[in-house]
Amino acid sequence: MKRVVVGLSGGVDSSVAAYLLKEQGYEVIGLFMKNWHDDSVTISNECPWLEDSNDALLVAEKLGIPFQTVDLSEQYKERIVDYMFNEYEKGRTPNPDVLCNREIKFDVFMKIALSLGADYVATGHYCRKGTIEKEGKEIYQLLAGIDGNKDQSYFLCQLSQEQLSKALFPIGELTKPEVREIASKLDLITADKKDSQGLCFIGKVRLPEFLQQKLQPKEGNIVEISSEEPVYLQEVPAFETKQQELAFLAANIDYSDVKSKVLGKHQGAHYFTKGQRKGLNVGGTKEGLYVIETDVEKNVIYTGQGSNHPGLFKKALFVKPEEVHWVREDLRLQPNETLEVQARIRYRQPLQKATLYQYENGLYVEFEEPQSAITEGQFVSWHVNDEILGSGVIS
Repeated sequence: MKRVVVGLSGGVDSSVAAYLLKEQGYEVIGLFMKNWHDDSVTISNECPWLEDSNDALLVAEKLGIPFQTVDLSEQYKERIVDYMFNEYEKGRTPNPDVLCNREIKFDVFMKIALSLGADYVATGHYCRKGTIEKEGKEIYQLLAGIDGNKDQSYFLCQLSQEQLSKALFPIGELTKPEVREIASKLDLITADKKDSQGLCFIGKVRLPEFLQQKLQPKEGNIVEISSEEPVYLQEVPAFETKQQELAFLAANIDYSDVKSKVLGKHQGAHYFTKGQRKGLNVGGTKEGLYVIETDVEKNVIYTGQGSNHPGLFKKALFVKPEEVHWVREDLRLQPNETLEVQARIRYRQPLQKATLYQYENGLYVEFEEPQSAITEGQFVSWHVNDEILGSGVIS
């Protein structure tokens, strides 16, 4: 019997994952990760991890599998929380869920599982793993979950071949309603439990308060840029090379000399992100205000009216060489190679037609259609059909 350690989170998905593995004849161990101590920034009074670990324990008892809790809050703080603070300070918007999978669940947690003699680690993610053979070598594929509405493969876009080799995703072939139905039939306590919101494993967190622990509030101006500004009407220059054109398309507009009008005050540019609409607390505009750019150096938030404001859209983005990651190492592009793919710049975004251009200095992703709110610090993933080939941090 192969031994599998399941990350039991106290939710319905991981509960059913554990049950399915047991049915398939694996020896299953349930492990709950405690990643957070500080309850001062969580929104609800009840302690989310305590409730979740109790639910996970009850599920393990019901399924008749051994269960224990591991405290990873130190590593979580070091690898996820500190990284988040650093990124926000630089004016970038990190994705803690993608990082949590790469750094915690499939690294720290996986090492603990393997030290317990596990052959595999399993999670309740809606995605699938494929295996193909190439030149006599096994290659693992990261595939979208069958349930298009719940597909979570994007959150795993930073996994490596080594991590995938030890990973199992038992519910990837199921839809959410099917998972709930199995849990109901088994009378599991998690059957009707709502999906967790907020930061991976922390529970609901008020982001501004969370960030204020480290990043001091600092008053600055909220300014509006008109969509009629000449900066949006510039003619695209003629380029000598494709690389020059891509650099132009991926560049941010410098608004420091553009005519603008002050609309109000904010408490720190690093609390805001591109495309954000809520939390500006400025009224009196004809259409809704969107953040089109933030400048953490000058502590200014640039906004524009309406979701079609030209300041929101770009056709290309850039990923630095050290931040380019290939799930499929065998398909990695060499300098001056290109690849037609579909890409997404955020979870649940429909896949967009795009082309990858690899150069010595990094990778460009050029989209067929301009994309709204391409945000530094977030991950872009690239796909062929239902397989994720790789991803990178938007620079």
